[in-house]
Amino acid sequence: MSSASPMWPGVPLALTSAALFGMSTPLAKLLLGTVDPWLLAGLLYLGAGLGLGGLQLIRAIGKKRNDEAPLRRSDFPWLVAVVISGGVAGPLMLMLGLTNTSAASASLLLNLEGLATMAIAWLVFRENVDRRLLLGAFAILIGAVVLSWKGDARLDTGGLLIAGACLAWGIDNNLTRKLSSADPVKLAIIKGLAAGSVNLVLALAMGAKLPGAVVLLGAGIVGFLGYGVSLVLFVLGLRHLGTARTGAYFSLAPFVGAILAVVVLKDHVSLQLITAGAFMAIGLWLHLTERHEHLHAHEPVEHEHRHLHDEHHQHAHGPGDPEGEPHTHRHHHLPLTHKHPHFPDLHHRHRHE
Repeated sequence: MSSASPMWPGVPLALTSAALFGMSTPLAKLLLGTVDPWLLAGLLYLGAGLGLGGLQLIRAIGKKRNDEAPLRRSDFPWLVAVVISGGVAGPLMLMLGLTNTSAASASLLLNLEGLATMAIAWLVFRENVDRRLLLGAFAILIGAVVLSWKGDARLDTGGLLIAGACLAWGIDNNLTRKLSSADPVKLAIIKGLAAGSVNLVLALAMGAKLPGAVVLLGAGIVGFLGYGVSLVLFVLGLRHLGTARTGAYFSLAPFVGAILAVVVLKDHVSLQLITAGAFMAIGLWLHLTERHEHLHAHEPVEHEHRHLHDEHHQHAHGPGDPEGEPHTHRHHHLPLTHKHPHFPDLHHRHRHE
């Protein structure tokens, strides 16, 4: 996955994913007055799954070539774990937590998702995390805490449930990396439909009522962009940057939401917002100026994903392999040792001393 710069296209993908998700928060807030929160979570996920499913159907009718790798049978255990952790357990604990804690505590604790994502990537999956990345992520986290601080946060039973939701989403983000070589649209469709259906059924069982057609359409559009398209871009970011870095960039989402709230909800520009923005800008600068380069060895591996014939893909084609680039087919990598700037993408998941 080498390119002129290792930042491209992973960083723009991760930042756009964060922007879309961050924008969904104030827009969803406009709907909360008429929709039960749990029901809204289901509608947002369904909007993601149905919207992306519609696009996939249009592509199929137009007979456009899909150059992404399909989900294989070996992917399904990871896919089930992703849906359960991120689409069911996370929203369920969040909704239970919101009913047992203050809004101030909830908004503050939700920042733990980025921390959980990076910690799991670093400690469990042994992804390379250097000092500059940690400092940048810490600055972004401080900015998020400043942005969400209301002065009366406390840790109670509801707070523990919200922290558990963040842990579930951190697990989800790391497990999704296992699927990042496959078609991100199909992955997002499955997750959206599964998580949306479960949350919708549970909300209706608890007595929630479906809103009118206008609100349903609004929730669907917000879910399609903020949950569906955002997830597709997040998976592509994982493919190019790894989990820790993609998660760190994604932590900028609350700031995007706060800026949109100033524009849409007429919130005032406060010293708190400016201070949070300064910390996040420092963290973003530390990440954008990161350079990771050393002599590293690629072990022989055989896998399937969308690729160009760059320096990591100098393989021969068989008679059944597709023409044109980019394309997807199962291919074999020979051992290779070289040096260039890189991130822990699909081809750079080696250990560091």
